[in-house]
Amino acid sequence: MISKLPRWVESGAFLLALLAGTVNAVGLLGFSHQAVSHISGTVTLLGTSLASLDQQATHLLFILLSFLLGSVISGVFIESTALKLGRRYGMALCLESILLLIAYWLLKHDNHMGQYFASAACGLQNAMLTTFSGAIVRTTHMTGIITDLGLMIGAKLRGQQFDYRKAKLFMSIFIGFLSGGLVGAHLYSAFQIGALLGPVFLSALLAITYWIFLANKEARH
Repeated sequence: MISKLPRWVESGAFLLALLAGTVNAVGLLGFSHQAVSHISGTVTLLGTSLASLDQQATHLLFILLSFLLGSVISGVFIESTALKLGRRYGMALCLESILLLIAYWLLKHDNHMGQYFASAACGLQNAMLTTFSGAIVRTTHMTGIITDLGLMIGAKLRGQQFDYRKAKLFMSIFIGFLSGGLVGAHLYSAFQIGALLGPVFLSALLAITYWIFLANKEARH
């Protein structure tokens, strides 16, 4: 249940949504308007490109497969659907940072394969969050978040009890992703593809912070 999740989940979800929103903004501004943090639009574009089977169709297919590969990597490192300190979330975040760093290096050298590494990083993050929250928390796209908020408001209007804790979590994610778009736009305007270094450092910082938090918690027991 969402009410049983630790209180720090909202802050973590906000920061991860900020990270994903920043990556996606840089993708939209710098990767030929290619979104990488979600694949619904990519699948639609792939469908429209299949008739011609051109280079664009191949590129979109690899974006999709890269996102899938990132999810596979998350599944390898995180083996449970329940949030529990001590699981390898820090390592998953570290891998995300490495994937984004590789994406930056490739794109800096005009290699479009960097987009695939950025997509894989987002797939890893999205699967990681799904894993520890039972598919309640998605920080790389907003479709499910907005849908669930709408359902909650509709249920409230029908007279059902409103889950303010869940709403707070969803709003934290929404504001984080929206803020990531703003941050990504400013970073891209100032640094072009170097804007990806912001998410690289943020994901690494989150991994380090998680490990420190975990070590302190274990030291108190």
